[in-house]
Amino acid sequence: YFVTICTKNMIHYFGEIVDGEIQLTKVGEHLKYQIENIHSHYAFAEVLLYTIMPNHFHMIIAIDGNKIPYNRSSPIRDAASHVPTNGTNVMLQDAASHVPTRDNDKNKYMEYISNKQSWLSVCIGSIKSAVTKYANQNNISFAWQTRYHDRIIRNQKAMNQIAEYIKNNPIVWK
Repeated sequence: YFVTICTKNMIHYFGEIVDGEIQLTKVGEHLKYQIENIHSHYAFAEVLLYTIMPNHFHMIIAIDGNKIPYNRSSPIRDAASHVPTNGTNVMLQDAASHVPTRDNDKNKYMEYISNKQSWLSVCIGSIKSAVTKYANQNNISFAWQTRYHDRIIRNQKAMNQIAEYIKNNPIVWK
């Protein structure tokens, strides 16, 4: 995924660009630490590339579907939470097979992506929470924009274009 997360009102909480390089504040340093250590908290997540800008950061993050702890968006998991507990035996069927569709393969693929995306939001929430907590504990004014932008990277060409954008972002900053 290509992710961009901004500060509230685009305030320069993370630092300033000087001669094409970011000079990080204490909050920016803590953000850097959180990004670089996300894998130690979430074995399924790996940040492949990132850049911190004065009021936002970009990263390419991979979510390994084989390492996620459980399927967060699984219809079966959702159905299991509604199974009656009155002692009757209930056989769960593949809930996805009951969804009206003309292209079941596409639905399964979208479910797979959706599941990984929900784990992406766990990682983003963790980073945002840790940076906010650090700022609060150190009496530093700080706030995030409430949402973030993410995009699935679908092929190598897109990956290369995004990587170039991330690497060059500090150089072209105005």
